[in-house]
Amino acid sequence: MSEERTVSSPMHRVAILVYDGVKLLDVSGPAEVFAEANRLGADYRIALLSVTGTDVTSSVGIRIAVDGSPDSEPAPDTFLVPGGDIYPRTPLTRALVEATRALVVRADRVASICSGAFVLAATGHLDGKRATTHWKIAGELAKRYPKARVEPDAIYVRDGATYTSAGVTAGIDLALALVEEDHGADMSRDAARSLVVYLQRAGGQSQFSAPLQGPPPRTPALRRVVDLVTADPAGHHSLGELARHLNLSPRHLTRLFQEELSTTPARFVESIRFDIAKALLDQGHTATQAASLAGFPNYESLRRVFARELSISPAAYRRRFGTARRAQAEG
Repeated sequence: MSEERTVSSPMHRVAILVYDGVKLLDVSGPAEVFAEANRLGADYRIALLSVTGTDVTSSVGIRIAVDGSPDSEPAPDTFLVPGGDIYPRTPLTRALVEATRALVVRADRVASICSGAFVLAATGHLDGKRATTHWKIAGELAKRYPKARVEPDAIYVRDGATYTSAGVTAGIDLALALVEEDHGADMSRDAARSLVVYLQRAGGQSQFSAPLQGPPPRTPALRRVVDLVTADPAGHHSLGELARHLNLSPRHLTRLFQEELSTTPARFVESIRFDIAKALLDQGHTATQAASLAGFPNYESLRRVFARELSISPAAYRRRFGTARRAQAEG
């Protein structure tokens, strides 16, 4: 159980659009994250909405009571579209697409979970944006909506103020990331601990679930570098490649790094990979596996970074964490 805090936070409206056949965990998972954050000092006001304002039945047959229709609620700060097993194998209704569009244009931040990406894409909101969904249907999303840049391996993807996430429990990962964006890493981490879930995890969809340690860069181009490297840690992220992705000159990108972060692009990419490797070790991967998955050319490269940053080897770090975890379990 978490300790309640008395920190005062600005009120934040979260609208979740539900419909017959919606996946219950896509709704309850993020809602529990926001509710846990409220116990830690946040002030999320969650409204469950349906197209007509009437109650709906979830994918498991449990009835979901709603608070109203999209027209009955103030403009949301965050708008979530959960998924359902009925999509994409059945056509989207025009009423659902129009209700989604009405909320998208009024919301400050828009997100989808699993096949909810199909609903967002049908409004045109994902055109030109990076997006993801459950790996089983990612190919279908790309086929139906070729203007969206689908990334099938990601747990979640952020493109500006639009977030899309993979299947089912990835909605929890996404909600933790939104809490971190709103209230910082400490609250997000405490919420994750209370819910007994990972703040950062490696999965079959290879992106890590929450932002890296420390505050994100202020400059949009530098935040995009974080997205690029976390989405594909083992990819080729040289200065030239990063500059090409961002449509900047290498010289200009180098200057941005120096002015805001007082580091070089190469060292920044290395620091992201270092954080990813630590998360992998925390979760039980071997040092060799962590080096490979985090994008280091070999174990020795990772060992040198650990020696510089922590004065221990990756293997020692893993043993130390594992020992503490076993002691906790045995206690």
